[in-house]
Amino acid sequence: MSILSSTTKFYDKWNVRGFVLFSLFLQTILILFAPFRKRTRCGFVIFSIWIAYLVADWAANFAVGLISNSQKDIRQNRALPNYDHNAAEHAADHADILAFWAPFLLLHLGGPDTITAFALEDNALWLRHLVGLISQVSAAFLVFNQSFPRNRLWMPTVLLFAAGIIKYVERTCALFLANLDKFRKSKLKKADPGPNYAKIMEEYASKKEAKLPARIELIREPNKESKIARYAAVDEGPLDDVKVVRHAYHFFNIFNGLIVDLIFSFHERDESRMFFNKRTPDDAFKVIAVELNFIYELLYTKVLVVHSKPGYFVRFVSWCVVVASLSIFYTIEKRGFGKVDVGITYSLLFGAIALDTIALLMLAFSDWTVASIPQNSPICLEAINRCFLSLLRHYLKLKRINWWKKKPSCWDRARQVLLRRWSESLNQYNLIHYCLKERPKKKRGPFDRSCRILIDLFEKCGFLKDFYDNFYYVSSKPFEEKLWEFIFFQIKKKSDLADEPETAKSIRSARGGWVLQNTEWTIIESSSRKLMHYIVDVDFDQSLILWHIATDLCYHTKDNQSDTTDNQSDEDTSNRREFCKILSDYMLYLLIMQPTMMSAVAGIGEIRFRDTCAEAKEFFDRKELPKGPKEEIKKVACEMILEVNTDVEPVAVKGDRSKSVMFDACILAKELRNLETKKRWGLMSEMWVELLSYAASHCRANTHAAQLSKGGQLITFVWLLMAHFGIGEQFQINEGQARAKLIVDK
Repeated sequence: MSILSSTTKFYDKWNVRGFVLFSLFLQTILILFAPFRKRTRCGFVIFSIWIAYLVADWAANFAVGLISNSQKDIRQNRALPNYDHNAAEHAADHADILAFWAPFLLLHLGGPDTITAFALEDNALWLRHLVGLISQVSAAFLVFNQSFPRNRLWMPTVLLFAAGIIKYVERTCALFLANLDKFRKSKLKKADPGPNYAKIMEEYASKKEAKLPARIELIREPNKESKIARYAAVDEGPLDDVKVVRHAYHFFNIFNGLIVDLIFSFHERDESRMFFNKRTPDDAFKVIAVELNFIYELLYTKVLVVHSKPGYFVRFVSWCVVVASLSIFYTIEKRGFGKVDVGITYSLLFGAIALDTIALLMLAFSDWTVASIPQNSPICLEAINRCFLSLLRHYLKLKRINWWKKKPSCWDRARQVLLRRWSESLNQYNLIHYCLKERPKKKRGPFDRSCRILIDLFEKCGFLKDFYDNFYYVSSKPFEEKLWEFIFFQIKKKSDLADEPETAKSIRSARGGWVLQNTEWTIIESSSRKLMHYIVDVDFDQSLILWHIATDLCYHTKDNQSDTTDNQSDEDTSNRREFCKILSDYMLYLLIMQPTMMSAVAGIGEIRFRDTCAEAKEFFDRKELPKGPKEEIKKVACEMILEVNTDVEPVAVKGDRSKSVMFDACILAKELRNLETKKRWGLMSEMWVELLSYAASHCRANTHAAQLSKGGQLITFVWLLMAHFGIGEQFQINEGQARAKLIVDK
């Protein structure tokens, strides 16, 4: 009982102090570490930020309630008849400092600049935050009012009230502006009724009645094409960091409507196509990365509110108000205030100033500040380029590492996280590897049985099984420049053919058939028909799983004897072989582990995957697989699959009850192995880029936007690259191409 009473006494004494400092600690965590969620897909980092984001508001709200209750207790004690006068004075001073702490919690509820929303859905709750603003300001004002008529800290408290209200209003406005419904409305252009048809026809009819030779012509808008050409011709050489940011901001202002499914004019398409056709893959990647960073900050931070003239002014005023509060508190006589309370108050004041200073520095050295400097200010641009971007890149220069050749040091990893704009990695998920690990073991020890029981329990709780699979079976590979160059040139080659909207639409809708029909890899007609069957005659999810398994079977088994050693040693063929493997595992990861990204095209992909895994486990259970490294086991397993007689199609033997495609993929792999090595991997690599492009263009735009706060995905880069090359259905408006004019011939 004594332990419980002492614990209660300790809590009653330190609860307000503890929660106020805890709230400050959470704000520090959020402002420093929230930007890392766009740079990593590490589950621990994202989960930690999510917990801090949720607990931060709760801690601040709870602390305000504790302060209010503490002041209520002080008033009740004052009313007691035998209450000590000295104790009353001390309690009054304590009430004053508690009232001074309340506006700090308003500052904390306003949140840091680096995170206003954890997910897109949080932006839709802006109205709830508006109600919270009113209620919390009222609660804080009530706490402040209870300290009157005697309050020695009323002046710094009033100043902090102003700063806290500013912060909370900033957050509410940021959520409102980033709400997708509001954003969509803000992006809609002024209604265009077009030429006055009725007036022109009246004039035309009157001219005809007067028997004058009248006609109506559409006159092209002058200089439109020349403006597009001039912009595309700007900075034709390599782009430095400032130019990358400037061009990214230009296209961000045009294409940010993609996230709310708006359509664009053909002039905007032509401008983007002409610019990106003149860029190297590396420069194009940098521009797209910065453009996606702009979109991320638009949706998840206070950037729209802060990066404006009113925002700059209000932020400066807020910082000055906090400094003024610190100065006034420093000059006030501290007699009567507890030393601990004074120390906590200084911590809150210096903490608020430090957080605002960090926010100001982030504001000054952000991409938005670089982009907002006028192009005709070369001195400013050069200063930023040399003093910030180039200097930072010089001392923290990040070179892409061949991770399989050189293990990166801790400093390399730190530089990578600090400088990159997305995770720069591709998650990998492999069906055969999963089935080999999950297959039943004939000889089970106590540990194996315990693991099996645990996995069975996870399967009954679906989210736990997903977490387990993601942790245990999903690996990660660094994103290589060679892979991006290959994807870039494949999409660029198709964009050269996409001059007409119909052609662009057919390219966008292709999921492998375009490669087979228009490929440079000449194959015999019978093989082409057989391969086409696994593309056009099956659903997308079925095609993806088929080609994934076939890629694995070809990758892990020896080539046919007819292949030449020259082809096998060819560097381009070797690269394409690796591209196939990486994209194959990445696409299966999206289909199974990121179903929301593939929901528009996934069909019954999860059912096919589960049935295929069940058949694979059953097959491996009947075979004797050797012990050894996992790659060797996988190689033997693939050879065993290819040894199965597939003269009769599986559907003729099993029927169509099971959706497994295990041995259909085996037939496809055998057909692919009949091709020469160079043709096989050349064809398959282009096939995988087309499958990736199809999935990217059919993924919902808000899903792409949601992934930006989780480390980003390669499929999102491909989606935006396709839009910039004019491949898709977003371009449907002939804006300003022509205007009608009535002409009377003489």
